[in-house]
Amino acid sequence: MNNYKDGIYKRFIKRPMDFALSLITLIILFPILLIVAILVRMNIGKPVLFKQERPGLNEKVFFMYKFRTMTNKRDEKGVLLPDNVRLTKFGMLLRSTSLDELPEIFNILKGDMSFIGPRPLLVSYLPLYNNIQKRRHEVRPGLSGLAQVSGRNTISWEEKFKLDVEYVDNIKFMKDLKIIILTLKKVFVKEGINSGTSATVEPFKGSEKERRYDE
Repeated sequence: MNNYKDGIYKRFIKRPMDFALSLITLIILFPILLIVAILVRMNIGKPVLFKQERPGLNEKVFFMYKFRTMTNKRDEKGVLLPDNVRLTKFGMLLRSTSLDELPEIFNILKGDMSFIGPRPLLVSYLPLYNNIQKRRHEVRPGLSGLAQVSGRNTISWEEKFKLDVEYVDNIKFMKDLKIIILTLKKVFVKEGINSGTSATVEPFKGSEKERRYDE
């Protein structure tokens, strides 16, 4: 009976609830979105929004939106400078408060994303996943997820993907509610924002051992 009820939430309730909550959230937070957009324009420049292709449900690619946190500074050859050079103090503030993530609410409204689900990562990572890790794309990616409230950028990629798949297999209303509450708590205490070794999280390079086993 519980599995049946959980299936109803996953198939029939989760998406309509995401749509309604994202619309309400956008209306409530519109003044904050406007203020942050103005501050980004003043402190970092234009464009205000950073958009990048990310794979979503069933690996369908969409444009994910964020507020910009880095400049477009380049060297004399026109090559972008390293992330830690381009990441401004204002950008670090946006990241530490997760305000840079607010435009993703538009992605939720459109149906590209959900409030809760595995985080949408780079398209270039798709060939690097093993068959188990690929299962993270069986659901819409989320603004936050089980991996984010379990360590975010302080745990390994393998641990994140394991938690992503665990979520895919156990989508429940109460679990989503718990993740939302834990996410808000972590935002307020600014926990797990950085990886500990760089300004931005280290890129995923594949899980060689797991890939050989999976193949």
